Parts: sequence; structure tokens; C-alpha cells
Amino acid sequence: MHEDLEKMKLLTRDLRDGKEFPRSPRATLAGYVLAARAVDKCRAVLVDWQGEYHSNCPLDQRWLNFAEIHYGDFRSLERDLRLSDLPPELQEYMENYIHRYVPRNRVVYHWFDVYDLEEQRI
Repeated sequence: MHEDLEKMKLLTRDLRDGKEFPRSPRATLAGYVLAARAVDKCRAVLVDWQGEYHSNCPLDQRWLNFAEIHYGDFRSLERDLRLSDLPPELQEYMENYIHRYVPRNRVVYHWFDVYDLEEQRI
């Protein structure tokens, strides 16, 4: 679990001291306004870097409700969706993808590790 927390910190904005902020509500993620901001705050909460910010606040709820996403599902996806939790057809796709794009000496446990390894963040 400690290793997972350290990986999450690489992707997380530190909202504790007022030097970093979640992305603007106008910033889009997958075409949604509010989504990028909700992701930034959720990640910060997961690593206890949220400062004065709150995940699942009314603004986040506006996007989650529109996208029909339950907050508990959103939070657990951000934290640690394992490859074995994916549907079988996506697992098969990811096996081929990992073989092509992830360095051979790296082990992948979580879905998001694939992209972080490929893009050399971890």
C-alpha cells in the first residue's frame, strides 16, 4: 500500500499550502468541465494533501451526477483499480498494450501504472 501511495503522490497536486490549486472548473477532462478539478481534489484527499479543499463537494457532485458516476466508485477508481478488476476483453487488450509499450523490466499491478510507466512518470 505504501508503494501505491507514493505513486499517487507523483500525480497529485499538493493543495495544502496555497501554492498549488486544483485545475479550474473550466478545464476539461474527457470533454467534461469540472472533471479535472474533481480528479485533482480526489487525488489530494487520497494522499492527505487536500488542505482546505473538499472532494465530493457540491461542485464535484454537479459533475458526478451529470456523468452518472457514484462518488465511491470514482474514488476507488482513482485509488487502485487493478488490471484483474477490468472486464476480460479490456484485460486482453491491456496485455498486448503492455507488451508493446511498457519497459520489459517493469511490473504492472494497477491500470494507471501502464500509462505512468509508458510516459516515464514512475
